[in-house]
Amino acid sequence: MKPAPFDYHAPTRLDEALQLLAEHGSDAKPLAGGQSLVPAMNFRLAQPAVLVDLNGVAELAHVTWGRDGGLRLGAMTRQRVLERDRLVADQAPLLAEAVPHIAHAQIRNRGTVGGSLAHADPASELPAVMVALGARFRVRSLTGERWIPAAEFFIGLFTTTLESGELLVECEIPPPPARAGWGFEEAARRHGDYALAGVAAHLELADDGRCAEARVVLFGVGEGPTSSPSARDALLGEKATDGVVGAAAAAVAKDIEPSSDIHASAAYRHYLAQVLTGRALGRAFARAGAVAGPVP
Repeated sequence: MKPAPFDYHAPTRLDEALQLLAEHGSDAKPLAGGQSLVPAMNFRLAQPAVLVDLNGVAELAHVTWGRDGGLRLGAMTRQRVLERDRLVADQAPLLAEAVPHIAHAQIRNRGTVGGSLAHADPASELPAVMVALGARFRVRSLTGERWIPAAEFFIGLFTTTLESGELLVECEIPPPPARAGWGFEEAARRHGDYALAGVAAHLELADDGRCAEARVVLFGVGEGPTSSPSARDALLGEKATDGVVGAAAAAVAKDIEPSSDIHASAAYRHYLAQVLTGRALGRAFARAGAVAGPVP
């Protein structure tokens, strides 16, 4: 099929893009990498009257130091850049570890940070990673800007807190603490397929080796990135042991509601979520300098 008729604009400045989005409101759709939007338009699942192409807005594509030593990513930064950038590997190794799992190299060459986040696919890697890292997003409109914590940005299936006329323009990731550990795991039928289940885990250890902070975020098992407060409770104040990791992995089952489809049953996704969480947490503890025993 072919897309429904639409008007096309290719601004070269952010203020120009924001003006177009404000002028056309809900009839307009920003085009980033187009890996999700264009197929949806071809099948007429999406029929925007106006397409605002952001690929010419150079100020939205950057990887730079944050004000506090963290990392700032422009919304039009390609996923392939994240995969290869030394600053990303140093300051956000969880992100660097996750990006190669996104589809295939050809897709990552075009796919963007902001496009993936704003699309909010529940099986997407980047939303879960950003929540696990405690990132926040800068959103601009013609009338102003606001910062939104990643944990508050995703509110449902393909749904975010972005309002009409707003554009996600930048992501800010805080610097990693001295004793930080991370782990990323996902299971898919084939490499590059959407995940049947996945998890992004980020830990911070105190000087005595006990867990001082933990964020365990699952994807592919709900309507968006799903944080597990039960796993966090099982980890806080504890040292790395196989029992602690196993208990935290089992605890994620309380916080997820996966569905069944042609690819996997809900029961299988429950099982995957627990196994993958155990693996990710074991690796996170090891990277933070604490060694856990065998994990399930």
